[in-house]
Amino acid sequence: MSENLRVKSSQYIDETTRVSFKFNGTTYYGFKGDTLASALLANNVHLVGRSFKYHRPRGIMTSGSEEPNAIVQINPNTNRTEPNVRATEVEIYEGMEASSQNCWPSVNFDIGGINNFLSPLLPAGFYYKTFMWPASFWEKYEYFIRHSAGLGKSPTSNDPDIYDHRNIHCDVLVVGAGISGILAAKNAAKNNYKTLLLDEKNELGGSTIYENNESNKIDNKISSEWLKKEIEELKNIKNLEIKTRTSVAAYHQYNYLLARENLTDHLEKKDKTNKIRQRLLKIRAKKVILATGALERPMVFNNNDRPGIMLSSAIKKYSDFYGVACGRKIVFFTNNDSAYESALSLNDKGIKVEAIVDIRKQSETNLEKRVIDAGVKIYWEHTVVDTSGYKRLNNVSIMKLSNDGTSVTGNKISISCDCLGVAGGWTPAVHLYTQSGSKLTFDEDKKIFIPNKNNSDQISVGSCCGDFKLDEILKNLNEKLKDFLDINKTDFENINVNNDQEISKRNIWLLPSDKALGKTKPFVDYQNDATAKDIKLALREGFRSIEHVKRYTTTGMGTDQGKLGNMHALGIIADTAGVKMGELGTTTFRPPYTPLTFGTIVGRNVGKFFDIFRRTPMNDWHVEQKAEFENVGQWKRAWYYPINDETMHQAVQRESKAARESSGILDASTLGKIDIQGSDASEFLNRVYTNAWSKLGIGKCRYGLMLNEDGMVYDDGVTTRLGENHYLMTTTTGGAANVLGKLEDYLQTEWPELDVYLTSVTDQFATASLCGPNSKKILKKIIPDLDLSDENFPHMSFKETKIGSIVCRIMRISFTGEQSFEINVQASYGKALWEKCIEAGKEFNITPYGTETMHLLRAEKGFIIVGQDTDGTMTPIDLQMDWIVSKKKYDFIGKRSLYRSDTMREDRKQLVGLLTDDPKVVLEEGAQIVSELNKNAVEMLGHVTSSYFSPNLNKSIALAVVRGGKDMMGKKLFIPMEDKTINVTVSNPVFFDQTNERLNAYL
Repeated sequence: MSENLRVKSSQYIDETTRVSFKFNGTTYYGFKGDTLASALLANNVHLVGRSFKYHRPRGIMTSGSEEPNAIVQINPNTNRTEPNVRATEVEIYEGMEASSQNCWPSVNFDIGGINNFLSPLLPAGFYYKTFMWPASFWEKYEYFIRHSAGLGKSPTSNDPDIYDHRNIHCDVLVVGAGISGILAAKNAAKNNYKTLLLDEKNELGGSTIYENNESNKIDNKISSEWLKKEIEELKNIKNLEIKTRTSVAAYHQYNYLLARENLTDHLEKKDKTNKIRQRLLKIRAKKVILATGALERPMVFNNNDRPGIMLSSAIKKYSDFYGVACGRKIVFFTNNDSAYESALSLNDKGIKVEAIVDIRKQSETNLEKRVIDAGVKIYWEHTVVDTSGYKRLNNVSIMKLSNDGTSVTGNKISISCDCLGVAGGWTPAVHLYTQSGSKLTFDEDKKIFIPNKNNSDQISVGSCCGDFKLDEILKNLNEKLKDFLDINKTDFENINVNNDQEISKRNIWLLPSDKALGKTKPFVDYQNDATAKDIKLALREGFRSIEHVKRYTTTGMGTDQGKLGNMHALGIIADTAGVKMGELGTTTFRPPYTPLTFGTIVGRNVGKFFDIFRRTPMNDWHVEQKAEFENVGQWKRAWYYPINDETMHQAVQRESKAARESSGILDASTLGKIDIQGSDASEFLNRVYTNAWSKLGIGKCRYGLMLNEDGMVYDDGVTTRLGENHYLMTTTTGGAANVLGKLEDYLQTEWPELDVYLTSVTDQFATASLCGPNSKKILKKIIPDLDLSDENFPHMSFKETKIGSIVCRIMRISFTGEQSFEINVQASYGKALWEKCIEAGKEFNITPYGTETMHLLRAEKGFIIVGQDTDGTMTPIDLQMDWIVSKKKYDFIGKRSLYRSDTMREDRKQLVGLLTDDPKVVLEEGAQIVSELNKNAVEMLGHVTSSYFSPNLNKSIALAVVRGGKDMMGKKLFIPMEDKTINVTVSNPVFFDQTNERLNAYL
């Protein structure tokens, strides 16, 4: 049975509710409210994992999100398994299982531990230098490297949990619910700001809430008691929302933040069913107050990574908050007074503190006397030079420091202990602050980076901006809030603060040992096994930038992202290179601050909801007619309409003949539609399209081609001039969103002077496209009063009229080469319009046709589809569309690129038609084209982009891009297939009605 190290009942733990859980197959017990870390420590379990590189034993080191060692797999061998979870953050629940990672066959006996003995042969840069040669062996290297270096196992089945997203808008967002955050949120809410307070813990109050130091008082009350009263008042303020178990992951520009809210991870399995597990909060705040606190630093000395070596603040929290002793014989090692507070707190609970090892000469507070009175021996000006105990700390060796702190003197003193608390000072948690794009400055006195210049409406308060003493925290907070919230007074202006705290410390980034550096293992990054020796090697190798050193040594590249070790790395670099830390700067703090599950990121957009399906207003009619559908962009489009068990080929042949011979109808509602308004709309279109638009008359339509900056075709469509400063642009179905985004980007960043407004109206209109020789007759039956003569309503023109009382827009444009009319009505009338067209066209055998027939009909006319006949490397000239590129316009997007030497080459791939020698053979789309056969190496000239059998021409046709294709008309080429070679002839890409007589139904 495991040893129970519970020392005192805690008000934050429900000791009436016993919880059983398993760790590495062994059953343990804790209480409701315990984290996995506190429950394991209560059972005297310190060994929880192995390090990434050397597979050294690792134990719990911290009590929060900065934990580098206690990374576990939750619920292994189930469909709810999750790797890389910090034991310090996950709350235990009945039936929970967890296991160690990066070890085999077990954490107690790990074969990978041999790496520890081979560590002299595995320095920083080992992989980069060793596995470069021979190159042919790389795949073999990679296999073994990836199998030996892993952090947990991904689930192999679908995640059964539910995730959600929520958008939140607030006046003030407060991140962090320590004493600074509590007071900031309270004052913001009481001054009529809609306020949101977030904290990653399950209890408000931060470290102050379990403070029991009689020296820290506010208005003659112990600070924790005073804060509890403030929290009670806080919960009754109406315009304040509080969220616990919520970690802010990212802080983007313009005060847009992302946070993960944990809703059910702490509940029993039976209580999770059909409930949201985690929710991603998308927060837009007018003002942001960061009260993210500070992280305690470890100390860097020889063998500073053994299980049982912990942060002093963590030992104190496990004792005060969870009622757990981290050991029976505890030693503290410090460079400041915080370890003394921890020692006194433990002593009050009957936990034996053997000694305090302090690298300073003395403390300037009365804590020294109180500690000595408690029977704790203090070793001034001493440092830990080594530790022993492979799977659990059992002894520390200390020696006296020289005056300059660079070496040790005297005899070695051995102290028996099972836990070492290290206190190396505090580092402000500025990660979110820098993510927002704001800048830091370096405080030489405190040796910390603190906020300097903000990029948005935000402030940092409390210890995250370098205020570590209680009185200075409250004083500076008071002044900052009045200015930031524009208020005259806070409700804590006149409080009386008594605290006996001293922030002076002695910084030695790398503590000396009685051994040479090459013989020691002073770890800086605990997870990746990066040592001070590795950092110095990187400097000898010529690396100077902190970012380069980071990548060479992997310091700060673990799951904790260097929260503990980065400042020590900077200090060691600065000392070794003889530069100031402030000049080095920091590594880039990238989101997320703490890891996010993929489920949280995706939310409900999984499975069939991964990409939303959009359906046209006529969709139900298509379903009733048993249409087959295809996905185009996000739309479900009717593909073809089989009758009497027709195959797709048979249906398409029937539909295309009907459209040419009499009439067809297509649901074109999915085409992208962008409403363009503004006094500069004409100029805007001139810059966007390759052809001229200034003289387009009201009521006229024009086809336009849009290029990228590189001169390659991006999109195409017809744009109609509805009024003097009003246009309606159509785009391809799949490209609509991207086109709108591109145009908005140009308006906001390149041409902000233009008076132009863009609105997507794709969903607002339903479109029925009538085509064929009888299309005009059908439209005449629907709108008898409309003059449809060629003189009044010519091709490429527009009319606004009514069908009964329904206002509609009719464009006479064609994508089939037939006389065509596109009828646009309000979306809610779409199905009614469609049915009216079908009814009116019955006597003309009107035939609905789908996207496959539309593709065939346009291919007969040589009309391109952007994305099918283009691939991002085609210019208008390549497509034989020189006619659409204006020679007179001063500029348009991509114009200069059209005159580059490469885009003007005559041997570029160009659009042509292909006819097979055997008219019944249909080419495969994507098939390669060659000019020669019977050679070992055959040069590919191009490929087939579109291919169909045309019933209207009674032969197969194809469009292709061929190198130098314009000069190959009539030339024979070959299509080599797996079982045969197909002979083809290069032809004009326009196969049908080359004189365009059918646009006016001149048969």
